[in-house]
Amino acid sequence: MDAAGSQVADECAQYAGQYQNGFITTQGGKLLCSKIIHLITDNQVKSQVSKVLHECEQRMYKSVAFPAIGTGQAGQSSAKVADEMLDAIVEFARQKSVQHLQTIKIVIFQTNMLTDFYESMKKREDSDSSSTESWLSTIKSFFWGKKQSAEKKKFTILKKKVNLVIFQICGESQEKVDAAESWIKDLILKEQFENTISDETIESFDEKQIAILEDLQRGKQVTIELLNKRSPPQIKISGISRDVCSVSLEVQEMVRQIKSSEEEQSKAELLYNLVEWRYPGSNDIFVAFDKLTNMQLEHAKMAKKLYLNVKIKKKNYKVDLSTLKATDDQGKTISLQRVAKDEGK
Repeated sequence: MDAAGSQVADECAQYAGQYQNGFITTQGGKLLCSKIIHLITDNQVKSQVSKVLHECEQRMYKSVAFPAIGTGQAGQSSAKVADEMLDAIVEFARQKSVQHLQTIKIVIFQTNMLTDFYESMKKREDSDSSSTESWLSTIKSFFWGKKQSAEKKKFTILKKKVNLVIFQICGESQEKVDAAESWIKDLILKEQFENTISDETIESFDEKQIAILEDLQRGKQVTIELLNKRSPPQIKISGISRDVCSVSLEVQEMVRQIKSSEEEQSKAELLYNLVEWRYPGSNDIFVAFDKLTNMQLEHAKMAKKLYLNVKIKKKNYKVDLSTLKATDDQGKTISLQRVAKDEGK
């Protein structure tokens, strides 16, 4: 309230006792937002979040940011709050009537709460991985913004040249010809296999992953179909059994690597809301590290490591985590900054 200024405090005093649905709305004051929705605490976190989301949609707001409601003076468990807030957001995101609200953020300042919110999100991903439309693909569009329809990937069959083999069967009778044809078909089918891999991560496949799939298809006796319109998206691999198995393992490893990268990005994003590491740029203006390097520096410091090697402007530096000094390969030393982000901002 102090950061918002006296104008917001005066509005709250003016509307006191006039609230409906458990909240009142004021101007943004000195904060970098157009409106502030003030909740009347009742410990019903899921209900409050749901009401705010529907209010934002009704007012055609594009974005909204929540604190970890109820974890302050109300003293509620951060794990319970995480579950209730995400329950409300998931239910809202699944409604087909949502048109205006595009971005939902949960701002967490206390480091110990990050794990609870991350585990709550991960728990839903694991439990809903086979649902018709997984909560994760829906909710991602709200936490990180909706993608334009032009960016949606389409059903893709990777091109593969197939050399046909023609069998001409001659025999003493039609019965023996039919028997020989059946025997050949059985031999072919015994060597054929099909495997389908379903995972939301397949939707994140870009040109790099597509190129790998094309190389696998060229080098193996398989056909690969990328079914991005399915929910969840699928990759269907068919061909000779041994090659289908080996290609399937490589595709599963690609999926695992993308998941790992996305999890790291998510953790880095959350940590960036708490602390920011900076290096000197031009004109003595400090510049923030990228979020992954920011996370590596913070984790190394929290683990009480003495040094960490990083890249600054494509040059290698060795960071002394006790003095916050970074030294390059030529012995040049620069000073870094570690800035804890203020809750009032």
